[in-house]
Amino acid sequence: MKSILGISAFFHDSAACILVDGEIKAAAQEERFTRKKHDSSYPHNAIEFVLNYANLRLSEVDQIVFFEKPFLKFERLLETYVAFAPKGFVSFSKAMPLWIKEKLFQKNLLFNNLKEHDKNYKSDENIFFSDHHLSHAASAFFPSPFEEAVVLTADGVGEWATTTVAIGKGNELEIKKEIHFPHSLGLLYSAFTYYTGFKVNSGEYKLMGLAPYGKPNYEDKIKELIDIKDDGTFRLNQKYFNYATGLTMTNDHFHNLFGHKPRDPKNERLTQFHMDIASSIQKVTEEIMIKLASAIRNEYGIKNLCLAGGVALNCVANGKILKEKIFDNIWIQPAAGDAGGSLGAALALWYIDQGNKRIINPDDHMAGSYLGTEFSQVEIENELKSLGANYEVVNYESLINQTSEYLSKEKAVGWFQGRMEFGPRALGGRSILGDPRSDKMQKNLNLKVKYRESFRPFAPSVLREDLTEWFDMNVDSPYMLLVANINLNKQIQMSDEHKKLFGIDKLNIKRSEIPAVTHVDYSARIQTVDKKNNKPYYDLISKFKEKTGCPVIVNTSFNVRGEPIVNTPKDAFNCFMGTELDYLVIGNCVLDKTKQDPNLKKDYTKEFELD
Repeated sequence: MKSILGISAFFHDSAACILVDGEIKAAAQEERFTRKKHDSSYPHNAIEFVLNYANLRLSEVDQIVFFEKPFLKFERLLETYVAFAPKGFVSFSKAMPLWIKEKLFQKNLLFNNLKEHDKNYKSDENIFFSDHHLSHAASAFFPSPFEEAVVLTADGVGEWATTTVAIGKGNELEIKKEIHFPHSLGLLYSAFTYYTGFKVNSGEYKLMGLAPYGKPNYEDKIKELIDIKDDGTFRLNQKYFNYATGLTMTNDHFHNLFGHKPRDPKNERLTQFHMDIASSIQKVTEEIMIKLASAIRNEYGIKNLCLAGGVALNCVANGKILKEKIFDNIWIQPAAGDAGGSLGAALALWYIDQGNKRIINPDDHMAGSYLGTEFSQVEIENELKSLGANYEVVNYESLINQTSEYLSKEKAVGWFQGRMEFGPRALGGRSILGDPRSDKMQKNLNLKVKYRESFRPFAPSVLREDLTEWFDMNVDSPYMLLVANINLNKQIQMSDEHKKLFGIDKLNIKRSEIPAVTHVDYSARIQTVDKKNNKPYYDLISKFKEKTGCPVIVNTSFNVRGEPIVNTPKDAFNCFMGTELDYLVIGNCVLDKTKQDPNLKKDYTKEFELD
């Protein structure tokens, strides 16, 4: 038996995973344990979890691999400062002490941290380093259902690369093309995230969700910032940006071009201007991704595409690539950001460096992304008892029947079943569920449960066999990374009067038979559900369909704004008692909010730092 521990850390979204004989046994983000969103610290808890799950001590692990190469990253920082000098001295003076003290000598830093797990771990000779973009590409290709594929990775920046094209075949994977820093699609999108008042490396999905409320009126101005070639390659005009040398993303040239300073989220509300900006950058992003995809399909002639990197979480752009039918098949790594780098680094070591045989799974090797923690019924009940919770234990059939009944009556349900998901999406393991037919559900969940902006859309979970009846799509989407439109026969067309409404006011107009998951442009971020990977979730939706005729339910992550997705029964109960969730269904336990001790109620409106 051979084992590999993969680690991602020190920048954002720290994580760990464990491979045993090439099989992905467990993977988790550190944030789920520390309760600090996007935690970038050494993933002590995540490592402990994956080791325990695999029943291994650290001293028994054969290899340990980190997801990028610190010396190359340091080289990029130095060369950038030299190239832009004397600009950037403040940024330089802040970064260098940390690099010299810790990051540059990361092998030593890792070794010292790793020793804490096991006193018998006494040598750093089994610690290796992977390339950042190779880690991303490996995380997408090797678990995919393809023998051969072209892999497109786009993110902020790794060591030097910001966009790469790789070719994978069997157990081989090679990067063929690169775009280098400071030219970055991920950083361009993050610049607009910052400009519209959202948090960089966290709020990009908000920008994407805001886009349908606006019109792409600033597309031409954005193209003054970026030169886009016919093959999708691009260069950013650094005159308008500050990220290479400063402590902000944009500068006065950028602000003057668009006529506004960056939005102050504490003092300024979102306006039509910000919605139009969001729409414009989303359109430009889609144009680039489609051009890149078309060019690499024409050049390499390979019919399968894999996607990874933070930009691969832009499910709207993914949906556009799918709709264009550029590739026959598309597979996207569910943990596409840096967390997934821990997995990719381990897979790269196993296949590329060690040459192990790769066996193709026609579904994929991610097990539905249910790779995190799980709790026995005994553990759940013991935890609930210690918290003073009032709960009822029911059998499986009653659990499914009762929960579907709650949903059909427009109740908000916290759903905690099986293993926790790896990646940013809740997929029916740690989810908040609702009735998609309710025209009040989206607003109520956003404002009373999630404590977040009302414009934020929710995803539909739909039975795979019913997908084409409700949505304009006919491919598996188990990881909620593809967007498609609601079918025309399910839509409710807007009147001329409704079309005149301003931005957010459009939200209140019912536009389909499932309004709670229908965005203002009639799109939806779809999760397909089958029995294979998550039988309880499949059975629940099936029972809901039996009661209502609707094979769709609302699925959003089990957390409030600024909180990581819940990990433990305690996390779930605290969130349940800190929000206006009506029921909590955890293991075989059913909790009714009205039957809980009022003294256990918490205030989650200000519990977590807003993202």
